[in-house]
Amino acid sequence: MIGPISSSPVSPSPISFAERGTRARQVFGHLEAPQDALVLFDDQFIFYYCGFAFFPTERPTALIITAQGERILFVPRLEREHAQQTGEAERVVDYPEFPGEVHPADQLAALLGELGLARASLGVDYDGYPPVMGYDGPTLSEVLSGATISRVSRALDHQMALKSEAEVTLIRESARWGAQAHRLLQSYTRAGESETEVEARASKEATAEMIAALGPGYRGQNRWMSGAVALYRGQIGVNSALPHAMTSGATFQMGDTLVTGAGAAVWGYISELERTMFVGEASAEQRTFFQHMLNLQDIAFAALKPGATCASVDQAVRAYFERQQLWDHWRHHVGHSLGQRIHESPFLDIGDTRPLEVGMVLSVEPGLYVPGLGGFRHSDTILITPGGMELLTDYPRDLGSLIVP
Repeated sequence: MIGPISSSPVSPSPISFAERGTRARQVFGHLEAPQDALVLFDDQFIFYYCGFAFFPTERPTALIITAQGERILFVPRLEREHAQQTGEAERVVDYPEFPGEVHPADQLAALLGELGLARASLGVDYDGYPPVMGYDGPTLSEVLSGATISRVSRALDHQMALKSEAEVTLIRESARWGAQAHRLLQSYTRAGESETEVEARASKEATAEMIAALGPGYRGQNRWMSGAVALYRGQIGVNSALPHAMTSGATFQMGDTLVTGAGAAVWGYISELERTMFVGEASAEQRTFFQHMLNLQDIAFAALKPGATCASVDQAVRAYFERQQLWDHWRHHVGHSLGQRIHESPFLDIGDTRPLEVGMVLSVEPGLYVPGLGGFRHSDTILITPGGMELLTDYPRDLGSLIVP
């Protein structure tokens, strides 16, 4: 029986008001061109800069950040108290409903006019609220024709990619609990058991342990993950050769190749842990591809360091595919940044020439996919450090540790 993991010396705290305020003031230094203000619609940017965690619906939500760092949340009436209680904006402005008698886009334009920004240079992530759950409406350019609208998402993504010490602490904690969920998943997996029942049991128990350890104040605050989770997502047997399969309610069989996924939501931040396992002893063919997969991940680890480009990491891994004549089994790039989102930029891809920088947190997950046999992919979360990289996930990677009896 898998026991509970040891508790952290100190329960991790959410990102502080001060840190989020500093982000809002410093964001203008990340922009390629000066802007008078930002208008952001993406819920992840809104959470990043002012701590308001919410589920996007057809009702537009926006965050205005002025050049002085003042944050103004524009929300539907039903979110007013929620935004006031959990967000850290200096001001909350609400509108009645969507589509309403006056369209919310027009009301946002009027608010920007009141702020003296009707003819300003505005940096945006989208030119207006994106089509969510049936939303339709004019762009910001259309309702604010006197303003100059510029997309600045790439600069915001760069700021988000450089994790602070507080963010790394939360990602480490996520990795601890993701590993515990995975230990339980592996422990409960047996030939004849159901994928859905094993996933539910492991995730439920790990989440209960995490909540008990982190205390009643703990919140997940992540839209992609709830609690501590370990899953197969349908990557069982021959279907493990589908990198993004979906849960099918399969029953584990002797000889199955299994690809897992695990993580935990801790104050808005997540990690990624994936392992390739086998039900019963691995065949010679399974062992061969498992070793190739380990070799590929080791090559990527060795290439990760400050100043190296994202493309160079993918190129090093692709060279191994070329040498070993494995191209028939290639499906995707090496990895991606992560933190708040399960996928963030930059990407460890041949087409991404951005340099790696100290403080970036990325997944490292080169994979091999063999139709009729299975998929072979480990994923680990790493931190770029001055000397190279640090593994934030520490689950066993070797074949002997990943055999399900």
